[in-house]
Amino acid sequence: MSVKRNKSVIGNKTSVAQKTKKQAEEKTPAAPITVTVERKPSILFVASEGTPFIKTGGLADVIGSLPLSLAERGNYDIRVIMPLYAGMEDGYKNHLTYVGNFNVPVGWRNQYCGLFYYKRKNVTFYFIDNEYYFKRDNLYGYFDDGERFAFFSRAVLESLIQLDYYPTVLHCHDWQSALSVIYLKTIYANRWGFDKIRAVFTIHNIEYQGKYSPDLICELFGLPAETLPLIEYSGAINLMKGAMQLSDYVTTVSRTYAEEIKTPQYASGLEYAVNDCANKLMGILNGIDDKVFDPETDKALFKNYSANDFSGKKICKQELQKMLSLPVRDDVPVIAMITRLVSHKGLDLVKYVFEELLKEDVQVIILGKGDVYYENYFAHMSDLYRGKVRAIIAYNKDLSSKIYSGADLFLMPSKSEPCGLSQMIACRYGTVPIVRTTGGLNDTITPYNVARYGGNGFCFNAYNADEMLYVIKDAIFTYGNKPVFDGIKERAAKTDFSWLQSAGEYEKLYNLLKN
Repeated sequence: MSVKRNKSVIGNKTSVAQKTKKQAEEKTPAAPITVTVERKPSILFVASEGTPFIKTGGLADVIGSLPLSLAERGNYDIRVIMPLYAGMEDGYKNHLTYVGNFNVPVGWRNQYCGLFYYKRKNVTFYFIDNEYYFKRDNLYGYFDDGERFAFFSRAVLESLIQLDYYPTVLHCHDWQSALSVIYLKTIYANRWGFDKIRAVFTIHNIEYQGKYSPDLICELFGLPAETLPLIEYSGAINLMKGAMQLSDYVTTVSRTYAEEIKTPQYASGLEYAVNDCANKLMGILNGIDDKVFDPETDKALFKNYSANDFSGKKICKQELQKMLSLPVRDDVPVIAMITRLVSHKGLDLVKYVFEELLKEDVQVIILGKGDVYYENYFAHMSDLYRGKVRAIIAYNKDLSSKIYSGADLFLMPSKSEPCGLSQMIACRYGTVPIVRTTGGLNDTITPYNVARYGGNGFCFNAYNADEMLYVIKDAIFTYGNKPVFDGIKERAAKTDFSWLQSAGEYEKLYNLLKN
């Protein structure tokens, strides 16, 4: 908070003193010095999850990091609002501060809403409480998800009334918060306080759009029937489409993905709506929290190290090989995958050439869960190729850090990848990525294999198993040339993937909206 003085009264220190003295001599009372409070413009992030409170995917990492990075810059008052889930860690849940409670309209019903907050660094996190909607084992995947997030989105706007707080920008993320944009621009549009709020909508993954029957527009979502054309797409209510159409700007999480979703191949049927919004669509690359993902301080590592001294990484590799019962060899490259085990992540390509790959002198480590088909396949390969393959069918944060630090190469052959965090984390730990040039993978990894100078990884273009295998073999060959591979590894580890640059891009966008 800054203090702004009336320049016409204050001027500079010398002139004020002279004027006051003169007035005293004339026995005229000095004019009062007026002080006005200048509030920072404010951004309210609206999202369905965020670290460190609760997480299912990359959205949570963004909400846990980007607001903090923006707050550190000091130009905006940054706040976040999200549901209060039963699964929130007790260490945070037990330290929430109660604000109040009120009723929220959901269609024809009125539902209880509690409001809490937690101050983390310079960011205020608000939590919407309703046990009927959010006291469940999982965050998503229920038959009434439409109703749950209609309640959440409406509660966000009702909370602003309770707080007497009206942000400059309402920044909503993915379909679960899309109705906050839709409500803001329709039924709240002409209300005092809401009429000047601008809206930004960010697409993290266009596959999940929030589709519902048009019959539910009034009963479930509480919207007038005449708003249907704003949110209807291809015969159904499409909440993502509605938020895209009504927001002031639409962003997505990488420049390449912003172009890809204009095409049928990547837009999951929403390409016409995306192209309608092309004039207000922009791609801003996500970052990673370089304090969390830091090989110098990560307590899970067998030995810490830095981009200037990789001696600890060699120990990490040896200890990882011992831990997973792989032969302890420095001359053999360890190729890692930490991923959801689904075909979308390129596992159909991997399966197609896996046994061909294992003819090379390599070790392969796979960590993740997903489709039973892929879980069983890689578990079987792990049994069949003992000493060359280890598949750990689990989510394990501690082990993932050990793998990032102990592996030499990181394979990420995604069919599509809006941004991707794993390739950035791998780079941070000096593990050289092998990726397909899609979405954020294309924007973050520069291919050494194309020009044979510079570069922080290896890339292939076509979604083709043979092309992928060719590039993997090239990476294996390059690993044998220690001076060259060490150069790639160092460049990868020194690539800046922090939120600093991305936060600056978001500030430029917010600056356009605050005027």
